[in-house]
Amino acid sequence: MSDIIVKENMVASVHYNGTLPDSGEVFDSSEGREPLTFLVGHKQMIPGFEEEIMGAKKGDTREFTLSPERAYGEREEAAQLEIPRAQFEQLEQQASLEVGMQLVAQMPHGPSPFIIKELSDDTVTADFNHALAGKSLTFSVEIVELRPATEDEISHGHVHGPEGIHDH
Repeated sequence: MSDIIVKENMVASVHYNGTLPDSGEVFDSSEGREPLTFLVGHKQMIPGFEEEIMGAKKGDTREFTLSPERAYGEREEAAQLEIPRAQFEQLEQQASLEVGMQLVAQMPHGPSPFIIKELSDDTVTADFNHALAGKSLTFSVEIVELRPATEDEISHGHVHGPEGIHDH
């Protein structure tokens, strides 16, 4: 069935390698792991990733570089917050805080990861920007499997196991 291509409401399984174009550093890869499987067109992936593999067939390989706005967005200054160091008292009993450390804050909308940018005696400067915000990203993607999504998957907006079966 050669008419099966990557389009909305298809379940795509891909092997991928993500590198930073400036340094060639690998920031994410499926190498040595199961392929990444996702429902196309349901915002599970960064926007440019899906756009670039649209129309690809099983076995195709695509390589592309995404600008920040098609990946994790630009860095936002507003996403840096100063938090009173007293809020970290419990944590500091177990571990010492360090610049560059990644922690997770429990926010009203759910857990939010952040990186410690600065430390003073009284405050912790937390950067809630995605670690890859503001960066261009290069992907090499191979389409490993493609199948139409089941009606259940489409209505739920995510993949249910290999054949679209819910495993509870």
